[in-house]
Amino acid sequence: MPRFLLRHTVVVEPFLGNSSTGPLYGPAAEVRGLLEQQTRLVRNAAGEQVTSSSTLRAPLETVAPAKSRVQLPDGRKTTVIAAVRQDGGGLPVPNHLEVQLL
Repeated sequence: MPRFLLRHTVVVEPFLGNSSTGPLYGPAAEVRGLLEQQTRLVRNAAGEQVTSSSTLRAPLETVAPAKSRVQLPDGRKTTVIAAVRQDGGGLPVPNHLEVQLL
C-alpha cells in the first residue's frame, strides 16, 4: 500500500481467543492506514449482516482478526467485525487489508 495513503493511526489489540476469565488480546500495536468513517452493511464471520461504522485499509501484514479491539484517532474504541485481504494479484492496484469495524 503506498505510504501516501497511510493517513491515519489506530491502535489494534489483536484478539487471541477466549479464556475462563474472558477474551484474551495481544499487545497493542499502532497501525497506519486509511480510515473511512461511513456506515454500511457487511457480513461477519458467521455470515450475518451487521452494521459497520468504519473501514480501515491497512498494509497486508497488519494483524487484526475478528473481535480485535481498535482505538480510532478520535479516541473512540471499537471492535473488528472482519478483516478481508485485498490482493491485486500483480495488478497495479494497492494491496491491503480491509478491516471492517463496528
